Formats: sequence, structure tokens, C-alpha cells
Amino acid sequence: MDLKYLKKSIPTIAIMAVFSVGMIYAIYTLLTPEKKLPIFNPSDVNPKLVDESVVHIRRNHKVADFSLINQNGDTITQDHYKDKIYVADFFFTRCLTICPVMTNNIGKLQEVFKNDDDVMFLSHSVTPDIDSVSVLKEYAIAKGVIDAKWNITTGSKKHIYELARKSYFAVLEEGDGGLQDFIHTENFILVDKKKQIRGFYDGTNNDDIERLISDIMLLQTE
Repeated sequence: MDLKYLKKSIPTIAIMAVFSVGMIYAIYTLLTPEKKLPIFNPSDVNPKLVDESVVHIRRNHKVADFSLINQNGDTITQDHYKDKIYVADFFFTRCLTICPVMTNNIGKLQEVFKNDDDVMFLSHSVTPDIDSVSVLKEYAIAKGVIDAKWNITTGSKKHIYELARKSYFAVLEEGDGGLQDFIHTENFILVDKKKQIRGFYDGTNNDDIERLISDIMLLQTE
């Protein structure tokens, strides 16, 4: 083989190799769909979980504005979660069944995202008349809540229950937020920076917690 010819051909071969790799990558990228989390509207969710007043909505659903009181007696609104990814849940401090597991799992999530300012947590008491600020404060201290990351809230029962049914689609039971109304759910709800629902998870299930961690990280790439 003519070595001079080979030497002259090396740049051409190198260019063709780079071009080929680039083409393969481009084709792979085009053929591999980008993984994105779904956006849930009322019509996408089990109708049993959705208040009948919003079940017909097919697009542009967002979590409604809210006003709650946290463990420090501060008023918490949607503005505290502006441009944040957050996980919402519903609990009560006297619960001895699923709530302790759920709270411990949010504690694990808090630890994973402790240094990530994009991610927060929002817990709503379903027995707000019992879960006063002082009760929530004691509970928050016992559970290692970081105030800047995680608001454990009380407030108007009617308001909280309406959020659960019309905004977060967290519960199966129908009700009006009245005296006899009571909700109890293991659902964690993932909300994006646009106040859209991006996922539902069993807050008592370790596999779902791992999936939630992965989904939060995926959501951050959007």
C-alpha cells in the first residue's frame, strides 16, 4: 500500500468518521422520544377522584389559589410555591395508620432534596380544628421538618377539602367539607412550576417513593 496515499487519506477518513458518528447520534435522537411526565387534567383522572363540577375539564387545569396557616403561624399561599416543584399530601397528626408512614417518607424526600431550592413540600391537615398551630409545631419538630422546605398546614376545613377534591384529585370520597366530612388518603401529588399536576404516588409505598424521586429529577430537566 502507498504510505503517501494513506497519509493523505487520513484527514478524509477522520472527517467521514466524525460525520458518521454525528449522523448516527442525530438519527438516534430523532427516533428516541424525549421522556416527559404527563400533565393531568380532570378528564385524565379516575372520575371517582374528581369533583363533578370540574370532571369535564380537558386542559389547562391548575391548582387553585390557596391560603393556609403553617406550623409557625404564618399564612402560606400559592406565592410561597411560585416557580417551585412541590409534593402535596393530606394527613392528620393523630393518625396512627398511614399518616406516620407518609410523613416519614416526605422526610426522606426532604433529605434527598434538602439543598435543592427548586423542590418543596406541602402537607394539609384534614382535621384542621384539632391540628392547631401549636400542635403542628410540635409535630413538625418531632418529624424533623425544615421550615424553608416543608409547610405543614391547617386552615378552613372547607377550603382544604375543596383543594383535595377540585385541585389535587386526592380522594375518592365525595363530601362538602362539612362537620361530618372526613378524607383519608395515602396519595402524594406532584405539582410543577406552572401549578400543573404531573403525577400521583402511594405515599406508603417505597417503590412509589423512588419513582417520585426520579420523576422530580426528570421534571427539573424540562
